[in-house]
Amino acid sequence: MHRIVTALTAEGLVATASPAGRVRIGPEFARLASYSQADLWKKDAEPYMRRIFAEIGETVDLSVLDGDHVRVIYGIPARHHLHVTVDIGSTFPLYGSSKGRAILAAYPPDVAARMLPDRLEPLTEKTVITRDGILALLDQVRQTGVAYNLEEATAGICTQAIAIRGATGALLAISVPVPTQRYWAIEDKITRVLLEVRKEAIAALDPPVTDR
Repeated sequence: MHRIVTALTAEGLVATASPAGRVRIGPEFARLASYSQADLWKKDAEPYMRRIFAEIGETVDLSVLDGDHVRVIYGIPARHHLHVTVDIGSTFPLYGSSKGRAILAAYPPDVAARMLPDRLEPLTEKTVITRDGILALLDQVRQTGVAYNLEEATAGICTQAIAIRGATGALLAISVPVPTQRYWAIEDKITRVLLEVRKEAIAALDPPVTDR
């Protein structure tokens, strides 16, 4: 038994919890569990992401809630010479990104307000940094179903995003970041496709009951 525990400790799967020899789950176990969860989220979202990519041809990425940020866990990069790259593991503030706003807007207004940090730091010169301004934007997302970010997170990039729920109920943000120089010509198309996908995702999670 001692050799087994020693081997597991060396791999980071367990860690010593007390001088008496008690052990607890180690950091590597938690990391593996996180990867496993990310694979499930990717499986939930990828069919929708593939459809968006097929219709729009721009980068599509997937993000999840990570404290007061969202973290990118998967992406499909565009094939254009000039495109937004997918930086797996990168994070964005909830208030300053379309993916973060899409997730925030899925919560009740009072809960979303409490999730905002006390101080909203500007990410670019266009970032909305007032609480009232962000709360108003979240109300718009709730009404329309789509969150927008027009060079507020990164200069030269405009983004739209929707929030869907995975099979386990986790909120997942699917976003389409586009270089500003191409964005305006396809803005309406991105909105249309994202709303169609959002409707499909909602129906898949809660299919209508039919009489037999």
